[in-house]
Amino acid sequence: MAKQKKQLYDGVVYSTADDFNYTPFGELAAQETLPNQQQQLRVGLDKKARKGKVVTVVQGYKGLETDLEALAKKLKQRCGVGGGVKDGEILIQGDFKQKVIDLLTADNYKVKGFGG
Repeated sequence: MAKQKKQLYDGVVYSTADDFNYTPFGELAAQETLPNQQQQLRVGLDKKARKGKVVTVVQGYKGLETDLEALAKKLKQRCGVGGGVKDGEILIQGDFKQKVIDLLTADNYKVKGFGG
């Protein structure tokens, strides 16, 4: 009996709030995607934990995972390289920092570069 209750309230240890309403982690409200003009993206280069290979990273996207994957696909096609989405970041293989900045600003995103 106690095990079932423990599994029901996963991650909650104790709450003293009278109006506490438990929401399981998987049922959190989906985050709406902000319009392009309100997005504040950061584009930079990274080669940590990638055996010295350079990767262009796009950070700061606020919205649904499907929209992020669609943007990543568009950037990969325009650059003509591979990449992917990992931990809320878009990874583009190679040094395409300036090209990605130009593509995003053409689509009305607020873009700021970081790193080398």
